[in-house]
Amino acid sequence: MAEKTENAEKTLRPEKTVKRRFNFRALALAEAVIVFMLAVLLLYIGVFRKDDDDAVTADAKVQEEVRTRAVIEKEETFFQLSGKKVIMSFPGYGEIFLPVYEDVPACSIDTDDIVSRNGFCYLTENGKEVSLAGIDVSEFQGNIDWEQVKSAGIDYAMIRIGYRGYGSGDIVLDNVAEQNLAAANAAGVPVGVYFYSQAVTTEEAMAEADAVLDLIMEYDIDYPVAYDWEIVTGDSARTDDISVDTLADCCVAFCERVKSAGYTPMIYQNKTVALLKLDLPRLRDYDFWLAEYDTKPTYYYDFQMWQYSSTGTVPGIEGTVDLNICFRDYTEEN
Repeated sequence: MAEKTENAEKTLRPEKTVKRRFNFRALALAEAVIVFMLAVLLLYIGVFRKDDDDAVTADAKVQEEVRTRAVIEKEETFFQLSGKKVIMSFPGYGEIFLPVYEDVPACSIDTDDIVSRNGFCYLTENGKEVSLAGIDVSEFQGNIDWEQVKSAGIDYAMIRIGYRGYGSGDIVLDNVAEQNLAAANAAGVPVGVYFYSQAVTTEEAMAEADAVLDLIMEYDIDYPVAYDWEIVTGDSARTDDISVDTLADCCVAFCERVKSAGYTPMIYQNKTVALLKLDLPRLRDYDFWLAEYDTKPTYYYDFQMWQYSSTGTVPGIEGTVDLNICFRDYTEEN
């Protein structure tokens, strides 16, 4: 019995040895696989995670740059020329600004030297009045006592010669234009004239100038002949769609016609329309009559005459009348 058992054990030992060797090899293979996976994991963490960190860092830098406070350059923006701009208020927009034309002369007077007294405005130098007091009149003022007007201290008057209908397009002469011209001349009040235009072509503008020139040729005209083109509000008008170029053409046509006849041409306009509608660089060689109802003018560019009120009162005139001052004595140039 003992011998058989021993032989049996000898028979079994090779099988156990093979099995043990197999187990060791499997364990080694498993360990190798685990080591390989760990190596791959470490490689991923070391390489790919680093890229992610770099991306996050780059994003952070971008965010930091976006949040950097901007440097404000007020004097060299797209909308400014030499750091200058015109500030004004406009319905629906509030405060707006426009670039300054460098080739259009700026206002030549110091508006801080303008003072108001008894409803009239004056330009002063060293406490002395240096401006000329004026009015502008039409048939709406009725019969005017020009002797009283002169005694009241009025230095000059701008008299309406006529107008073009904004609907009909017809030229109509002022009913009392010649009466005012004759009476003002007789009273010694220097005069200029103006025409209310609704021209839409240069031919119409020249026809308006001719109507004025034909009427004034027999009178003494010391002050300018003004082109008063206006936008009609509250109603439709033949000039509603006039272009900037056409308006400038009409201004030039009228003024050149007047100039060729030996008179001083002038353009009348309010501040807003002048800045938004007139081609000022094209019209810079003509004298300008500004309409701006205030105690001081705020118009940036140069002007020789300023209409500052439509509710003035002057002895010799019933009701109200437009008040003006002039910064140039035209009588000394004729």
